[in-house]
Amino acid sequence: MILLDATTLLLLIEPTAKPPKDPSTGRQLDKCRERIEYLLQTLSDPAVQIILPTPVLAEVLVRAGTARNQYLTELTTNYVFKPASFDERAAVELSVILDGDAKSKKKLSDKQTWAKLKFDRQIIAIAKVHRVTTIYSDDADLAKCARDNNLTVIHTWQLPLPPVAAQQELELTPPSDKS
Repeated sequence: MILLDATTLLLLIEPTAKPPKDPSTGRQLDKCRERIEYLLQTLSDPAVQIILPTPVLAEVLVRAGTARNQYLTELTTNYVFKPASFDERAAVELSVILDGDAKSKKKLSDKQTWAKLKFDRQIIAIAKVHRVTTIYSDDADLAKCARDNNLTVIHTWQLPLPPVAAQQELELTPPSDKS
């Protein structure tokens, strides 16, 4: 089971979504669309199920504007996506995560808020309840929390590019007839 955060899900369903910055260059990620399309190909196996936590779904729908109904239909009728609610089991898991944060006397960075922290923790709790092993996200705070909870995180800039065609086309020009 895998989980897509809003950052990756938007890149997947919205072709005009702004690519993230590549930390190695500081510029927008090169060939982001190709990476996302290749990810989609690799995830097209019927055995793969993509968990969409309802907090992620809400974030995507807020950003969707007039495409809200279209996105909702695409995400809830496609067999590969499985919306996952923040339910009683996730609430128990969240309490364990937050208890661990309290014991470690976690401090917020200047960019974090308690609301964002709890939002991210809800996503991680849903992931753990659904036995997710990998989260695709470019959100640094969510990624850190996921790793702290023994989940693998893959950022868009870590996605492989599609393989180059095995056989390249040759441009052959017929010899000119100079008599």
